Amino acid sequence: MQADYIIVRFGELTTKGKNRKNFSARLLRNTKEILSGFTRLTYRLTFDHIYIMLNGENPDDVCEALKKVFGIHSFSVCYKIEPDLDQIKQAAAEIINNYEKEAFTFKINTKRNDKNFPMMSMEINRAVAGYVFHHTDKQLKVDVHDPDLMVRIELRKDAAYVMDNVILGAGGYPVGIGGKALLMLSGGIDSPVAGYLVMKRGIDIECIHYASPPYTSDLAREKVLDLLNVLKDYNHGGIRIHIVPFTKLQLSVYQNTDESYAMTVMRRMMYRIAEGVAKKRNIKAIVNGESIGQVASQTLDSMNTINQVITTPVIRPVACLDKLEIIRIAEKIGTYGISIRPYEDCCTIFTPKNPATKPKDYKAEAYEAKWDYAAEVQECIDNIETIVVNANYKNDEDLF
Repeated sequence: MQADYIIVRFGELTTKGKNRKNFSARLLRNTKEILSGFTRLTYRLTFDHIYIMLNGENPDDVCEALKKVFGIHSFSVCYKIEPDLDQIKQAAAEIINNYEKEAFTFKINTKRNDKNFPMMSMEINRAVAGYVFHHTDKQLKVDVHDPDLMVRIELRKDAAYVMDNVILGAGGYPVGIGGKALLMLSGGIDSPVAGYLVMKRGIDIECIHYASPPYTSDLAREKVLDLLNVLKDYNHGGIRIHIVPFTKLQLSVYQNTDESYAMTVMRRMMYRIAEGVAKKRNIKAIVNGESIGQVASQTLDSMNTINQVITTPVIRPVACLDKLEIIRIAEKIGTYGISIRPYEDCCTIFTPKNPATKPKDYKAEAYEAKWDYAAEVQECIDNIETIVVNANYKNDEDLF
């Protein structure tokens, strides 16, 4: 017997009232895009589920991809059969026989929507469990409270649906339903996690990266693209990144600014460039990986002085997480190993020995008045290189 469906259940989408249709339609669209490599799948959207018809595709492979679709609360592999007790027993036994553990606990849970079915739910549970005990070589125990495997049976007038364990999805909202933001992607541990968390809230992202060749290397550039190659799997399969030629402006900052204020002024320049790109791309917010107090530029005083140069909202998803919490998320989503590659970005190559932790805006403005920074900011924006990182980007030799 071969699995027929994967049943996808919604999470927070169920709270959306009149907007629910928009959310579920976006989720269906995102799901199709992320599963586009499985060419035989077909889909059916209902009020509270998406039914994915496998049509011979490997259910395990499809499930792995589904785990990265934001907006999905949970899903299960499902057999659609005739509402016949013997067929239900056989389907349940096959699910249990295919379960990887040799000795484990299970539970049968029946929901009888078709009240004309000649047996009550508890009777079906007992009958199916009894059949399973006699048709498997596994050492089985029933655990009604915390089973390793829950086999769910739904009886409807048209068919019976027998489902294996509930697999938790990524949660959150479908990417794109909340608009688009510009992620300041450094190549470190924090900013990819910030991108992941903001996508989980339904916000699509484009990215901006500041490169300072020859002080930053091609390997640092590749590191950033590889991070996006991971993040794209939580998106629609492709993320746009804007690479800023930052060398000239960064050198101007260090030539015209006292060392203690160099980081503050440099971050102010980065914010100005990011806002310019955001306005050009009709993007509504800027996202970064700042965590309060982690470095000198991320104290509240520094954030305030740096943030004053723009009016675009700045979202800081990891602001209140400590480093270990951020690392755990990075490990979970697959970015940590890339982020710790030893290739420096523009924020670390000229790190001052004694940066100001309580910088004043009037001092930063006085340093900026020494040269025509606005022209250099615009030059950075005008000479940006834009790349779309998707499934084919590793085959494009021009990117490296």
